[in-house]
Amino acid sequence: MPPLLEMLGIVRTFGAVRANDNINLTVQSGEILGLLGENGSGKSTLMKVLYGMLPPDSGDIRFRDAPLDAKSPFDAIKAGIAMIHQHFMLVEAMTVTENILLGWPGGGQVLKHKQMAEHIRQASRRFGLDLDPDARISALSLGRRQRVEILKAILRDAELLILDEPTSNLAPTEVRELLDIMRRLRSEGKGIVFISHKLPEVLDVCDRVVVLRAGKLAGEAAVASISREQLAEMMVGRNVPMPRVTEGEHRRGALRLSVRGLSATGLSAITFDLRGGEILGIAGVDGNGQLELAEALAGLRPVTDGIVLIGDHDATQASVTARVEMGLAYLPADRSHTALVKAMTVFDNLMLRDSRRPPYGTRALLTPKTGVARARDLMAQYDIRAPGVDFVVGQLSGGNQQKVVIARELSRAPTAVVAHQATWGLDPGATRFVLDQMIALRQQGAAIVYISSELEEILSISDRIAVMAGGAIAGVTPNRNVDLRQIGLWMSGRHA
Repeated sequence: MPPLLEMLGIVRTFGAVRANDNINLTVQSGEILGLLGENGSGKSTLMKVLYGMLPPDSGDIRFRDAPLDAKSPFDAIKAGIAMIHQHFMLVEAMTVTENILLGWPGGGQVLKHKQMAEHIRQASRRFGLDLDPDARISALSLGRRQRVEILKAILRDAELLILDEPTSNLAPTEVRELLDIMRRLRSEGKGIVFISHKLPEVLDVCDRVVVLRAGKLAGEAAVASISREQLAEMMVGRNVPMPRVTEGEHRRGALRLSVRGLSATGLSAITFDLRGGEILGIAGVDGNGQLELAEALAGLRPVTDGIVLIGDHDATQASVTARVEMGLAYLPADRSHTALVKAMTVFDNLMLRDSRRPPYGTRALLTPKTGVARARDLMAQYDIRAPGVDFVVGQLSGGNQQKVVIARELSRAPTAVVAHQATWGLDPGATRFVLDQMIALRQQGAAIVYISSELEEILSISDRIAVMAGGAIAGVTPNRNVDLRQIGLWMSGRHA
């Protein structure tokens, strides 16, 4: 029986860069294929070629045993291929039913809302999606919004679903539910391409994996025959273990960040002190105040009570710019909207903090020659892989975008850092790079608040671990005495 999808000899170049170099890939009906690789390895380019977003330079695609020449996503959808992106294509002010009806020929020229709502309810029940057709998108969690995208694909008769980093923003319970939905779709004969950097999830749900590296096929294997360590090494060409900080590597310095009774919308009475040369890891299930804490510390969320001191400076009501001048650096979780201006160049994004500071600029003008030299130095120092400083940031891989943020924020030698989901969507090599930067800053005497939903990262680099639940700190423990059972209880909101 022929494969559901067959991509043969796919080549796609961008100038001198060969993003896809003679790639062969197949997917069977009723198979979940893990598509892995470092950021910039060619995964997204390959799927954009399949989905009609980019034309291949050469190669052939067959789908359902017939040639496929998708000139646009509309052509791919019509053929039976759906792609669910990291950032959902939904109208928040509309209901589930209204979103599914948008652009769907099956809805008819005259919309029959009640009939379609019932159809959606039945399909939702069949695939275990548990969606209310009348619910407004703005009221749904990220996990349920994702289910709306999946249901849209199913009702458009998609036989192949491409899921691009679908678990990046989900809580652990939502991740488990999504993996169960994927298994249900597989049992119905659907083919799935699962793009992810979270290797435990790949090993849990996939039947087979294909790994790309530097635009080429680095290997493929049945999941049953490969380990997590082997997969990581296949992705980056070397073993990538987690770093580990040890107590007593250096003396702790002066008090860098002091928080007393900090309260804000979604945040209640947060208190901690952080000295130079110390990393405080903030663990917990997403949605328990981590974003609110990061924004309150960075000056993006109004404080209703409490005090924030950065060094000797009272920053409680200070602006973002003032906090930067006090020595604070902020790595936000949302690269797309908070950390970067994606329509601007690498140079522009690297210079955002320094554009009004000599020798890189004045209050009115940038100094291009000096700024370009600095930008090039930062690209080399932080291994930002782009054709040049004038390349548009939004066209870089996620890992390289994050390196731009890290280079801009950390190269200014901050005394305190707030890092929120700093490795979100990154491959093992890029994740290790970020963690190494945190440890290097710690050794240089900076104080770091490291907020992550990845407990393994928290455990590997933190001196102390605080767990958030319900917008408050449920407990704090030194890493050397960590009790994982107690961490789990704190995460669930219990204290014993």
